[in-house]
Amino acid sequence: MRKPNVTSTDVARRASVSQSAVSRTFTPGASVSEKTRERVLKASTELGYRPNALARAVISGRSGLIALLVAYLDNQFYPVVLEKLSRSFQEHGYQVLLFMTDPGRQDEVVHQILQFQVQGIVMVSATLSSTLAKECADTGIPVVMVNRYVATSSASTVTSDNIEGGRMVADLLARGGHTRIAYIAGAEDSSTNRDREAGFYKGLAEHGMTTIGRAVGGYTMEGAAQATLDLFSKDKVPDAIFVANDHMAFSVMDVIRNTLSLRIPEDVSIVGYDDVPEAGWKAYDLTTISQSPDRMIEETVSILLNQLENRAVRKRAAVIPAQLIVRNSTRKPVEF
Repeated sequence: MRKPNVTSTDVARRASVSQSAVSRTFTPGASVSEKTRERVLKASTELGYRPNALARAVISGRSGLIALLVAYLDNQFYPVVLEKLSRSFQEHGYQVLLFMTDPGRQDEVVHQILQFQVQGIVMVSATLSSTLAKECADTGIPVVMVNRYVATSSASTVTSDNIEGGRMVADLLARGGHTRIAYIAGAEDSSTNRDREAGFYKGLAEHGMTTIGRAVGGYTMEGAAQATLDLFSKDKVPDAIFVANDHMAFSVMDVIRNTLSLRIPEDVSIVGYDDVPEAGWKAYDLTTISQSPDRMIEETVSILLNQLENRAVRKRAAVIPAQLIVRNSTRKPVEF
């Protein structure tokens, strides 16, 4: 049991070292000899001392805290991103605070986050108003948005090349001989959906084609299921569907097989976006676009830490190349 009121001064006295030596012993990356470290740790154990991170933060003015703000976790892509981000920041000596938000409440939650004296904010699947982004920048708190961007915002962004990803999907389906191609959109107001859809239409136009239908799934499984039924309620039904993310694509595939009794890919080809781990499962074997989460995390951490180290907030935009992953949910062109 920790003894009350044990301070670093007590430890220093017991170990016969300076108080700064005690501080360096408990500071990751600080320089301290192995002999001194052993003496300090021995004294700390004997006295039941634990360093007070909050007190140290008040003294140094650096909390060592990074806030992760997430809009939702239903999409299997985001738990992967959160785990990798958390581990990476911890490896660099920072600790992570996780905050959840709902659409339209991002600014409200960010105001709450700032009360914790965080040094930086990473927003995953969420956006920030230009006004609040500027407020954060003016106070020296860098903000990085992952998988979203706002053109007028001063926040940095890390995204995959969603336009090129959408274009690659269109090219694959067109060369696969499909003639009745449809699109199931995500959230209408999200930059990811806008860019994927724009790239998709661009790719179809390169083949002199257009879609025969469009429905909105809203990035939910329930919405995607209803969107699928809507598309197949028309006189002209799709022989291929590009779905704005894998999370929705799984629902689309379930409806096509179990409700509509159609075959994939013989009757309908399906393509998703994200390449979440479940996309490779035999039950789905989903053709999709990989966003390379490792590259996205690397860029996110690099941008944030660079701004913290230089004590300067500057907007940066990193676009990670997209990669087409062809599996068995689509009819393949001859060259595959």
